[in-house]
Amino acid sequence: MFPRADPRADRWAILALLCFSLLLIAVDATVLHIAVPALTAALEPTGVQLLWIIDVYSLVVAPLLVTFGTLGDRFGRRRLVLLGYVVFGIASLAAAFAATPEALIVARAFLGVGGAMIMPATLSIIRQVFTDRRERAVALGIWSAVAAGGAAVGPVVGGVLVEHFWWGAVFLVNVPLLLVALPLAARLIPDVSHRHGHSWDWPSALSSVVGVLAVAFGLKEAGYGHTVGRGAAVLILLGGVAVLAWFVARQRALAAPLLDLGLFANRGFATGVACVLFAVFALVGLELLLAQYLQLVLGLRPLDAALRMLPLMVAAICGGLAAAHVLRRIGLRATMSGGLALTALSLTPTLGWGVEDHPVTLTLCFVGIGFGIEVALLAASDAIMSAAPESRAGGAAAIEETAYELGAGLGIAVLGTVTTIVYAPRLAAVAGVPEGLLAQARGSLAAAAHVAGEAGGAAGAALLHVARSAFVSGLHAAVGVSVVLLLANAFVVAVLVPARERRSEEERLSV
Repeated sequence: MFPRADPRADRWAILALLCFSLLLIAVDATVLHIAVPALTAALEPTGVQLLWIIDVYSLVVAPLLVTFGTLGDRFGRRRLVLLGYVVFGIASLAAAFAATPEALIVARAFLGVGGAMIMPATLSIIRQVFTDRRERAVALGIWSAVAAGGAAVGPVVGGVLVEHFWWGAVFLVNVPLLLVALPLAARLIPDVSHRHGHSWDWPSALSSVVGVLAVAFGLKEAGYGHTVGRGAAVLILLGGVAVLAWFVARQRALAAPLLDLGLFANRGFATGVACVLFAVFALVGLELLLAQYLQLVLGLRPLDAALRMLPLMVAAICGGLAAAHVLRRIGLRATMSGGLALTALSLTPTLGWGVEDHPVTLTLCFVGIGFGIEVALLAASDAIMSAAPESRAGGAAAIEETAYELGAGLGIAVLGTVTTIVYAPRLAAVAGVPEGLLAQARGSLAAAAHVAGEAGGAAGAALLHVARSAFVSGLHAAVGVSVVLLLANAFVVAVLVPARERRSEEERLSV
């Protein structure tokens, strides 16, 4: 149907198309952060539903990355990318016009399925079409910058679209872009598969998805207790942990595992993966909470809130550009632990904030967070790929990608739950607000703002003031958890990672 191109001759065009695809996937992980107040006013989700709306995307992408990576190797990467475009486009259309929270959650889950089809193939195809070692290094560097920058630019894109259109526009914009990309992908992307002579391990794939989603649901419901109750939530959480434990045991027993867990025997690799997980955990989880702080506590419009978060994106890009130089100058251990420590240090001023604005300090915090996170992530990627033999580089890359998405999903789940555990009890009775509306307001700050608008008058203003103070207390708790985890991870890196555990440059460029 479409004339086939020479993949090596069109390698830079292929890279541009793959980076565009990756950008859509990365942006969708965070694009809703600014849209939360508008979405809450339109659909009136409960606190648990709101977290699932935001979080289900990353939590579906994470366990499916390895699954679809192996399917792409088996049945053809081009075919999987094209199917991923179709699923992503249909799911975007469904999400844009979702009339209920449940419908939006389902649509976001299918967005995750489409994203997981596309993302693993992007790295594999880059390695395939860039045969020159130095060109491949440049291409992989561009891919990494797009992956990191996409999550940071998501709130800005969301702010612009919500300000000028409506919350559904953050999804609808994907559709025309994909209609342009689909025929280009059909023409440019090479179709290569690698059959390894063994059957696809569907029990491992299923158990990884079920385990991650069960853990996430248990964590969320343990904080809220509105859907199945806290007792049942703990059982679901423990069941998810048991399923994941079975998954790990199965991978160790298989001759050709779905996920190469043997790589974790190298402490440099293991600490690199942990660094990615906790860095993205803190970045995405706190980005969501700070976006709500800007809009619902400080009262900024969506576009203004997005612009206030712009220093985070700019600093992340600068960190990505500077990280390689920093890594050469001070070594792997100091770069990784230093990036994590800088991020933790940049978060600490927020622990003293109330409902008042701190524009200069907030900008400095965003700069430190963005720069520190990106430096730590590049050093972690270096540790991961340096620790893996060339023959296992594909498995190492798959684990790194999974850590990115799992960190994003768990960051929203855990930090959102921590915030709610503190926020809900502090939202005490407010004169003039019925208990039914107050119970709704305890679901989230966005819900409280919606209820305050309905109540109006002095009662509404009093409710919003109390809710803002309660949310800031919850934000302090979430920041405290993040700071402790980041500092603990920095300490572990400083102790366990050798200062110079690096392959030669020639070996690194061949990966």
